[in-house]
Amino acid sequence: LASGARLLRAGLCDAVLVGGVDALCGMTVAGFTALDSVDAARCRPMSATRAGINIGEGAALFVLSREPSPVRLSGYGESSDAHHISAPEPGGRGALAAMREALARAGLTPADIGYLNLHGTATPQNDAMESRAVAELFGLALPCSSTKPLTGHALGAAGAIEAAIAWLTVAGDGRLPVHHFDGVRDAALPAIALVAPHQRLPGAPRHVMSNSFAFGGNNASLVLSHD
Repeated sequence: LASGARLLRAGLCDAVLVGGVDALCGMTVAGFTALDSVDAARCRPMSATRAGINIGEGAALFVLSREPSPVRLSGYGESSDAHHISAPEPGGRGALAAMREALARAGLTPADIGYLNLHGTATPQNDAMESRAVAELFGLALPCSSTKPLTGHALGAAGAIEAAIAWLTVAGDGRLPVHHFDGVRDAALPAIALVAPHQRLPGAPRHVMSNSFAFGGNNASLVLSHD
């Protein structure tokens, strides 16, 4: 989405089709299993019992254009913490940089965000890093959830699918995507506000953020807004 927005801003395109697609691959499953990163049960982001990801598949596509729309991509941020090929920087500095850049590009403050879709992979290192970064930037009151227990980690399609969920949230009626886990909070992590079943806001949030953090320390955050 950020690449599409740059093409529009540069005047190279009038409309851009963007998104992500990934199909389940046995070799990929074997690779993550070899890393001891796959949970045989449903994944449990932010849980004290979290034990790895569930690999999923899927696709989500968007049409970006300069035409006014009720929902818009108002900000995006990208960073690379270059800490490790498969592990995030433990303090969350790369994640913080991406989120701050997305807010700055959107002209917003942390208090303007009404919901955050976490990257939330249910791996020990990602969840620790992300919860620290979220708590540092937003405090502990912002409603957050990982939707990977519902979709699996769709890898190359994960960011697009979760951006679509963020789109539905900002265009909706105040219902928030539930944070589905076993309810056993990890006491070592900041107590960020995980969305409970049936939790909703009085109305749709005006601005939502979605995080995606990939191997190699490649981090991206999006802000979607409803005018």
